[in-house]
Amino acid sequence: MGTLQAFLLALVQGLTEFLPISSSAHLVLLPVVMEWQDQGLVMDIAAHLGSLFAVLFYFRHDLNKLSKGWLQSFSTNNSSNEDARLAWLVLWATLPIFIVALLVQAYLIPHMRNAVVIGVASIVFGLLLWHADKSGKQTRHNYDLTMRDALLVGIAQVFALIPGASRSGVTMTAGMWLGLTRVEAARFSFLLAIPTILAASLYGGYRSLQHDVVINWGLTLGVVVCSAIVAFLCIHWFIKFVSQIGMLPFVIYRVALGGLLLFFYL
Repeated sequence: MGTLQAFLLALVQGLTEFLPISSSAHLVLLPVVMEWQDQGLVMDIAAHLGSLFAVLFYFRHDLNKLSKGWLQSFSTNNSSNEDARLAWLVLWATLPIFIVALLVQAYLIPHMRNAVVIGVASIVFGLLLWHADKSGKQTRHNYDLTMRDALLVGIAQVFALIPGASRSGVTMTAGMWLGLTRVEAARFSFLLAIPTILAASLYGGYRSLQHDVVINWGLTLGVVVCSAIVAFLCIHWFIKFVSQIGMLPFVIYRVALGGLLLFFYL
């Protein structure tokens, strides 16, 4: 992989991971559009690790409170701590995608990595995002969520296994349908990204160890750093943008992208 391809990979991953437009779709489409060879598993992992470091750093103060609350929750005297509750809700909401991914990842998902599936998913889940943005009450906060609410968001996250659906998009859609404000839905989605990206990266790392892969460590580190910087800036910008403008610009982009893909590849 050349330096330009690595830079664009990191840029695309950093820009799209936390926007509701599907990073997986753009990573699949990038080598197709640019007529490059697939970037390979190692570079995919590096790009995702950059996004993970970005969200960990951005929410470092929140995560400090959540982790302390979670550890204290093992004491009966602190079981009702709201930070502990939210930490447990994040873990609870992560279970569905873990279970389903283990069952279908190797058999079903590879067959869906094509432009037509991405196009349909981009349009369908984009319109659902628009509906949630318009119809959701947007009065609740993350600390108001129940176990049932978290499970529903977690079930929605399973659809992120479909390229083009967007992990952040489907979880924000579910969150807004449950009455969360746009910002709170985004924050819960970003917190959910942490265990999800971590697990996917560990699984990808395990798979890469099964093959004799030659790693360009300098280029790989560059992808991690570039993806992290772009993703951090994107999170910061998105939270401000979505509170003022809403989801419509992303819906328009998704429908346009899906329409173009279906026009050229169907």
